[in-house]
Amino acid sequence: MPIVQLIVLAVIQGITEFLPVSSSAHLVLAPLFVDGWADQGPLIDIAAHVGSLIAVLIYFRDETAMLIRGGIDTLRFRAGPDRRLFLYVAGATIPILAAASVMVLLDLTSALRTAAVIGWANIVLGALLWLADRAPQTHEGLGRIGWREALTIGAAQMLALIPGGSRSGCTMMAARYLGWTRTEAARFSMLLAIPTIAAFGLFAGLELAREGSGGDMAGAGIVAALSFAVAYASIAFFMRLTRMISFTPFVIYRILLGIGLLAFAGAFLKG
Repeated sequence: MPIVQLIVLAVIQGITEFLPVSSSAHLVLAPLFVDGWADQGPLIDIAAHVGSLIAVLIYFRDETAMLIRGGIDTLRFRAGPDRRLFLYVAGATIPILAAASVMVLLDLTSALRTAAVIGWANIVLGALLWLADRAPQTHEGLGRIGWREALTIGAAQMLALIPGGSRSGCTMMAARYLGWTRTEAARFSMLLAIPTIAAFGLFAGLELAREGSGGDMAGAGIVAALSFAVAYASIAFFMRLTRMISFTPFVIYRILLGIGLLAFAGAFLKG
């Protein structure tokens, strides 16, 4: 695989994973728009997600430590704020894992990876994010989270299974509907990324091992390292941005991207 393609894929993953746009959609679409670029395959996708996962673990190291302590406290049946945060994050992750299992069993994942589906998902969910971002900020976020909030945001995360849906966009959308500040919505969204990315990465890795597929390990290492560096910078930039502006610029981008994809899909069908 060309080194330029590896770099582009790593940058795409690092930038888009934690922004309210769809990283998986961009990774799927990249080979379609450059002649000579083949699909990168599952190994490179896994490497890109591993890099971004490490970035969020390090950036939110205090919260990561809380989740680890909370997991231990849960096993020991010990109450406390760390245990509550762990249970809320775990509970909010269950819906997307259950929905993903159903999609795999019904073999729906490949059928949805089309330019038309990605285009409509960007337009519709982008518009819903814009509406949610108009909600007044009435909730303190993680400081006052309960099961209602955790499960509502977790349920919204299932929409990210639609290519173009954006996991971070869907969770931030739900949090803003609930009245969370943009910063707290982004923070909880990124915490939810930890078990979600880890679970999907583990599943993809097991599938790769089961199929006995080989791959470019050197290329995977390059992608993981670059994805980590870009994702860390992207998280830091976005968290500062949430204190200054609304999500409207991301909504505009998603709608324009969706329109472009629908136009591309129409031209492809005519051709």
